[in-house]
Amino acid sequence: MRRRDFIKVIAGSAAAWPFTARAQQTTMPVIGFLGSTSDDASRIAAFRQGLAQAGYVEGRNVAVEYRWAEGRSDPLPAMVSDLVHRQVAVIAATGTPAALAAKAANTTIPIVFTTIGDPVQLDLVTSLNRPGGNVTGVTQTNVEITPKRLQLLHELVPTARVVALLVNPTNPINAELNTRELQAAARTLGLEVHVLNASTERDLDGVFAKLVQLQVGGLVIGGDPLFTTWNEQLAAAALRHAVPTIYQNRDFAVAGGLLSYGADFRETYRLAGIYTGRVLKGDKPADLPVQQATKVELYINQKTAKALGLTVPQALLSRADDVIE
Repeated sequence: MRRRDFIKVIAGSAAAWPFTARAQQTTMPVIGFLGSTSDDASRIAAFRQGLAQAGYVEGRNVAVEYRWAEGRSDPLPAMVSDLVHRQVAVIAATGTPAALAAKAANTTIPIVFTTIGDPVQLDLVTSLNRPGGNVTGVTQTNVEITPKRLQLLHELVPTARVVALLVNPTNPINAELNTRELQAAARTLGLEVHVLNASTERDLDGVFAKLVQLQVGGLVIGGDPLFTTWNEQLAAAALRHAVPTIYQNRDFAVAGGLLSYGADFRETYRLAGIYTGRVLKGDKPADLPVQQATKVELYINQKTAKALGLTVPQALLSRADDVIE
């Protein structure tokens, strides 16, 4: 080969490299990650762990487009529409609002959800064993164990006869389920329940002022993505107004909340990551039974208990997964 022809071949090959790289990128499957809450490093790490167990590593053989609704439901339809327009291979919809929005807007792209409610009751799937359609996922037990939260709070503050439940009216399905479950448990315990609403952070001052006015002896925060984004604000307000409070996730107790009791969200996200990887490999959502994350965790903030003048019974301390001193 003459030197001039050799240079042309090399130059042509070099020019083709960027196009080859782009072609490889376009063939990499893309996951649309639709989050009901705000960005959470520990949950994303768990999701990536599940993906890796299924054989996918973000940036190596799969790409992820992240969308976060920050606890609000109104931006979700536009986010789903954007992901559908981008023709993602699968939508990982974390949180009940995201799951419902994804299903409502799309009947073709596979959906892997996480939810704290009963996915059959929420009309996400036809049954747990045979989901049907393009949807499957992982369900937690957080709504179903709302009564257990009230029991734990009652165990810590047995003299309280009036309690409150905080719900988000802009997420009516969660609000209704939490209210129904808690009211039934309150009747069993002989407690009076007041249901209070908050849909913006500005509502919190009014909510806690109302709690003091009603002489509420304890507060159960209903499971909701919006409240998860307010862990620190809710914990601080509960301590400031001296209201013994329980919520669903560990972050609330770490932020200074008295008690948290609920599913291990990281395990839920890991399982969702595994299912997302299986769908990428060709498994159909209709053939993947809904998984149930049954592990629950109890966290007690002993420092907050002391600040509230409460003595945590030894029987309760012994059942805790962690006691924060």
